[in-house]
Amino acid sequence: MYDVVLLTLGSERDAPGGCGSGGACCGGAAEADTDKTSQTDTDKTSGTGGDAEHCATERPRVPVLACADALTMRGARVETVTARSDAEIDAVLARLDGPARPDGLTWPDPDGKTRLVVATASDGQLRAVLRRLVRRYAPAPSRRPVDLPGDRTLPDLPPVAVLPLDPARGGTQRDLAAQLGLPRDPAAVAAAVVDGTPRRLDLLRNDAGSVTLDGALLGAADDAGRPLRWRARVEVDDTILTDGDEPLLACAVGNAGGYATLDDVTLLTAPDPADGQVEVAVAVPVVVRSALGRKRVRLEVRRARGRAVSVLPREGKVPYLDDGVEGELTRKRSWWVEPGAWAVWSS
Repeated sequence: MYDVVLLTLGSERDAPGGCGSGGACCGGAAEADTDKTSQTDTDKTSGTGGDAEHCATERPRVPVLACADALTMRGARVETVTARSDAEIDAVLARLDGPARPDGLTWPDPDGKTRLVVATASDGQLRAVLRRLVRRYAPAPSRRPVDLPGDRTLPDLPPVAVLPLDPARGGTQRDLAAQLGLPRDPAAVAAAVVDGTPRRLDLLRNDAGSVTLDGALLGAADDAGRPLRWRARVEVDDTILTDGDEPLLACAVGNAGGYATLDDVTLLTAPDPADGQVEVAVAVPVVVRSALGRKRVRLEVRRARGRAVSVLPREGKVPYLDDGVEGELTRKRSWWVEPGAWAVWSS
């Protein structure tokens, strides 16, 4: 028999220091400011994370209750928890800890009987939980244990089950659960938790102290929907996609396919969240002349794959979306792949 915690992220508008900071809904607040080594860039509250209609309500929503009932029918002991702060998320994650280690590190229990279901209204909320898992279990570089894989900075994180709360995100605006082919029906999610197997996936960490599950899209448009031009140096491993001297319209950093296309332009061709690599693309406007001498602008998309990517803005602030959460980049940001670091329960 398993103990199952069904975790919903709530709103903490009436108290300081909510989930991430600023009293916003979990997953939509400024993440970087909570990390000692963070830079000044911030993730802003957005419609996917901080808007009241996307936050969990005070009472469990119907999918949560249905999933809890289905788990109980399968013999699990179920507890529903609404976390309104990072501290409350951490209290739930502590139940996934393993036995004490000789080196004193907090490590997940590989044989734990407690399983976690995260009810999410957005990918940003799922990211909020994974961010806390990373902060709980990633050792400091000075305390790196010998049993940690050489290509990783953290151990295998405990598997989580995903219970989507927004059925529409499984359609045209596909969330990460839809991209991964995970069940959306509460009963099917319960079956995956009790009878399924962990499916390990890559995780993107970044030097601002956060994580990325799906991907990031850098760039913005004006009020008329026209893309604004900006400049940045973009490197993938040893490949320079742009040195910062030419204008860009967009840059996509893809672990999965949420930002594979922009309007009718294909940015990422084959992002795979389990191949140990990140796919990166930049869209560069290039002026060409026709046979009659007329000028026109052609969009050139440059792509590269690797283990790490860095983006260094050359001027001003660069707006971006990271797992659906808005932010502004003012300094160099680096992402790197942690192969197979996290996992989902899959049927």
